[in-house]
Amino acid sequence: MTLPSQSHKPIDNADQILRGFEELGYIADRGLATAVYLLTRLGMPLLLEGQTGLGKTEVAKTLSRFLDAPLIRLQCYEGLDVNSAVYEWNYQKQLLAIKLQEGTSKTVEEKEKFVFSPDFLLERPLLQAVRAEKFSPVLLIDEVDRADEAFEAFLLELLSDFQISIPELGTIRAKHPPYVVLTSNRSRELSEALRRRCLYHWIDYPSLEKEMRIVAARLPGIEETLSRQVVGFVQALRGLNLGRSPGVAETLDWARSLVALDKKTLDETTIEETLGCLSKSLEDTSRIQNAGIERILAQVNS
Repeated sequence: MTLPSQSHKPIDNADQILRGFEELGYIADRGLATAVYLLTRLGMPLLLEGQTGLGKTEVAKTLSRFLDAPLIRLQCYEGLDVNSAVYEWNYQKQLLAIKLQEGTSKTVEEKEKFVFSPDFLLERPLLQAVRAEKFSPVLLIDEVDRADEAFEAFLLELLSDFQISIPELGTIRAKHPPYVVLTSNRSRELSEALRRRCLYHWIDYPSLEKEMRIVAARLPGIEETLSRQVVGFVQALRGLNLGRSPGVAETLDWARSLVALDKKTLDETTIEETLGCLSKSLEDTSRIQNAGIERILAQVNS
């Protein structure tokens, strides 16, 4: 396998990733830092799984900043096809070119070769990543579990050999293979063939101490008392039988909201008024209220 071409100083170990990510505001654990290091060292794609809102997408964004490399993102969805993910031909431009060639001495084969040249190709994220000219980009294939099995099968060629086949042009191989990060929320099970081609790391809910470090890194001016209350309350909610437990993203959104409201500490009224930062459905809001906001807050403050 051809390794990605680095545009930065060599990465010597996982500690360098750990420190570099923290300087950029992403608090990683050693397991994740090791997985990212192996991605840069071996050139293998990295598959990140976990619940929503736990920072999987941010890993790719932070890696892009850490490497000072372009970030190319493919957001997956049901029905995603080659035209949206890889390439399509600029038909309007081709038709115009065909008209301009009318009456010329070019043969049909020459005309066809001209209009199916790279000048008429519309590059989508996967082809952009393969055709990177200067150095390796970071390619984020986000929520790959939302795409169907047929598209997942198409990815295998890309992830195995970093090449894409275009019938009219042939096989395009990457001069500078991308650093590939795939994320999945496990809405469906991914194939064994895809998993075998990837390094793997599961991102779980953080401990209270780690989540407080995350809040401090993203909101350096927040009061420590408020930060501890926010994180403690969110962690307590994760113990309830909610339809969707709040992730770190919701913790940060709530903390930002409270800072914007100039709150120094939590109280029951404030929690009631800002509960929409944490609960994204009427059912979950009712479950939280039934569990007793005052009781949960008292537990956090004890």
